[in-house]
Amino acid sequence: MRPVSSIIEEVRSEARLIRTFRLDRDLDPKPGQYLMLWIRGVDEIPMSFSGPDSITVQSVGQATEALFKMGAGSSVGLRGPLGNGFTLKGERILLIGGGVGSAPLAFLGEKARSKGLTVTSLLGFRSKEDIIFQERFEALGQVLITTDDGSYGIAGRASAGLKELSLFDFDQIYICGPEMMMWDVISRTREHGAKTQACINRYFKCAAGICGSCCLDPDGTRVCLEGPVITADRLLESEFGRYRRGPTGEKGPCRG
Repeated sequence: MRPVSSIIEEVRSEARLIRTFRLDRDLDPKPGQYLMLWIRGVDEIPMSFSGPDSITVQSVGQATEALFKMGAGSSVGLRGPLGNGFTLKGERILLIGGGVGSAPLAFLGEKARSKGLTVTSLLGFRSKEDIIFQERFEALGQVLITTDDGSYGIAGRASAGLKELSLFDFDQIYICGPEMMMWDVISRTREHGAKTQACINRYFKCAAGICGSCCLDPDGTRVCLEGPVITADRLLESEFGRYRRGPTGEKGPCRG
């Protein structure tokens, strides 16, 4: 798939180092799908959709720093939508988000509410200043928020809010966020793994299932093609939360 040119129509600051970029193209994505964003002269990187025509980005490296220097009217290249997104099931769903990983869940939650589903959200952030999309989630239904430093809501990671919920009440659970936050949740809730859909991040090169750089051990699942949404019961049997591979294929630590 060749990139298509797109103009950034609007840039919104959401929190420290997090911005939403609204594009001039509605690519008709499913929540959980992603696009490859080409910042000319810098790099091409994967980004999840936070809306039908928008991505929400945290500045964490050279490519995102370059993106943050762009304003409305700037041109980027796009490939997408790519991968398999979330599948809505049942009548009562739980969204569990961490940091900027909450963005695709807000998009999913709005799709769910439009179909009449009951939505509950559990969101974890580092501090009060890092909370994003609180109003979007509150418009969907009940919201629980945790902060690592205890500055808002429940003190602790997202898993600290699990004690306030019975996961047996939900037909499906959807989770997205930093890998160790997600591992913390799914390893504590193994009995619900088959009904938990996780949107995960791995190092992508081709985003076409050819290069193998994003494959999960031991079964070789190509995250760019067969993911990025994978059920938690499969992740529990994989490398997820234990190690991850970098640009050269070497094993490295999971972070976040």
